Amino acid sequence: MKVTVNKVNEANVLLSGTLDGSAIEAQINTMAAQAGKELKVDGFRKGKVPAHVVKKLHGEKLAQDAEGEIINTFIAQGMKEAGIEASDMLGQPTFQKYEKKDKNIELEVEVSTRPIFDAVWDKKILPTFKKPKAKQKEIDDKLQELASGKAPFEKIKRKRAAKDGDMVLIDFEGFKDGVAFDGGKAEKFNLKIGSGQFIPGFEEQIIGMKYEEEKTIAVTFPETYQSEDLAGKDVEFKVTLIEIQMQTEVELNDELAQQILQGEENATLEMLTDRVRTQIESGEMSKVYNEDLKPKLVEALVKTFDFALPNNIVSQEIDAKINAKAQEMSEEELSGFKDNPEKVDALREEVKEDAKDSVRATFIVDALAKAEGVTVDDQEVSQAIHYEAMMSGQDPKEVIKYYQENNLLPAVKMGMIEDKLFGKMLGLENK
Repeated sequence: MKVTVNKVNEANVLLSGTLDGSAIEAQINTMAAQAGKELKVDGFRKGKVPAHVVKKLHGEKLAQDAEGEIINTFIAQGMKEAGIEASDMLGQPTFQKYEKKDKNIELEVEVSTRPIFDAVWDKKILPTFKKPKAKQKEIDDKLQELASGKAPFEKIKRKRAAKDGDMVLIDFEGFKDGVAFDGGKAEKFNLKIGSGQFIPGFEEQIIGMKYEEEKTIAVTFPETYQSEDLAGKDVEFKVTLIEIQMQTEVELNDELAQQILQGEENATLEMLTDRVRTQIESGEMSKVYNEDLKPKLVEALVKTFDFALPNNIVSQEIDAKINAKAQEMSEEELSGFKDNPEKVDALREEVKEDAKDSVRATFIVDALAKAEGVTVDDQEVSQAIHYEAMMSGQDPKEVIKYYQENNLLPAVKMGMIEDKLFGKMLGLENK
């Protein structure tokens, strides 16, 4: 078997040649003979089925398998001649040409490999920045917010009607078509009017209620409500107002700091203030990093490192960017691409440079991370997802399960490695 090796560039090699029909037929005969030793066919002893009978019964499948075997041999031979190890190949080989002529097959297969380049960078590419400083008012406002979160609610001394912004204590029970529904009942429930904690229309109807007043509130559950039995349904709640509460003031002192910084030995207001300042400055630094520093650093790295890219990976990235654009298109826009290959090709060309930059950036980050000794283990990834889920009010276990089932964990890890690497390059660890 003759394979012609053409080195397209440092990352791509084109293997071309012709698969002889006689070689394919010989492979079919070999596979048929082997199958005849294993198949059980009526009229023949097991293991004694003639090859011609096997070919008659399974000819199409044998032809496909034989062709696949010959193609694999062709690619393996080409890679050997090109000096490419299997571990260096990225993704699957791409068929540029597959043409049957008589009994022969003319092939052109492109094999892509991982780019090799010196992962050395100069500090001159780093964008300049100043560390954000928290303003005193920001610190004071945050301390007051923390204090409010610890301030208890007490029953107001003078009875009056409930108004917007009040914290009320209520009993309620929900009914659909006159029948109480699951999860619709509670006693001595604290609700801040205007918080949006309940479904639309509920809290507004509490306004004006007096102590120990009973009232029937009619509302409609949203169409998107999680319970199918209640989604979009009209229901009634029987509500009793028990009392109205007012939040007491809490003094900013060491005692409050000890309540907030639980587990911190000898916590003081000064220590709490420092924590708040750090939190505010970290938040601002994160904003500067994501909106300014990170995009500039990626752009600088892409311009600094010039190397050949694996064509199959670039093609995959182009597909991903087109799919992302398609998600934002209207039905009318999408219909314009149907049966219009020229328009699709134009769109692929439009996103090609961005796709190449994305792929280049990925390889640069991977190489620099290894050079700088930056790693992220699976436990760090799980902890990050767990924290984000908690902050957004989601079940961490369910979120992690979703990421696992949709094979999203590698992308999360890569993003964390990138941020850790850039943080080290920018010196944010010491900021």
